[in-house]
Amino acid sequence: MSQAIATNDLDLTQPLANSRALTDEQFMSLPEDGNRYEYVDGELVIVANSGVEHGYLALTLGYFLTGFVRTHKLGVTCDSSTAFKMKTGNKRSPDLAFIAKERLQGLKRLPKGFFDGAPDLAVEIISPNNTFEEIHNKLVEYFENGTRLVWVILPDEECVLVYHKPKPSRLLQLEDSLDGEDVIPNFNLPLSELFQELSF
Repeated sequence: MSQAIATNDLDLTQPLANSRALTDEQFMSLPEDGNRYEYVDGELVIVANSGVEHGYLALTLGYFLTGFVRTHKLGVTCDSSTAFKMKTGNKRSPDLAFIAKERLQGLKRLPKGFFDGAPDLAVEIISPNNTFEEIHNKLVEYFENGTRLVWVILPDEECVLVYHKPKPSRLLQLEDSLDGEDVIPNFNLPLSELFQELSF
């Protein structure tokens, strides 16, 4: 029997060694220290803060997406603090996520802990500290765990890569629109709405 690791014994400045498994309870009780965490391949990974533009894009897209999803009763949207539990035990947190109502049947309230599996739609907003390998590995795991659509937003280029598998299917530019396809039917958002210049 493995010895339980008390949360206050974890050195959060170092990756958690592969030989020391972090339980769901320990992950949920990590301190509110201003950091976001993922648990990947036995290591506790700090997800760095991403800046004002990143937060603005996530909240703006979340505003449009959440309003549409709630109005049409299609499911729920979740922010970047939500951890999704993969089959490997990894816990991944997209910048924005949508879970279809079909996967929530029978529930009166959402789980207080992790959601088993990946969201139907995962949104990742690229930050300067992201690497191609990091994003690719997340996408692979999302699709292996039930994701049907991924939008990867590239703020500097004002474009979005659309994925139905770990290789991109389409590149959307400023004159194009985000399309919810069969995942969020009839959702459509011009990229010009997302990448508006400040005008006040």
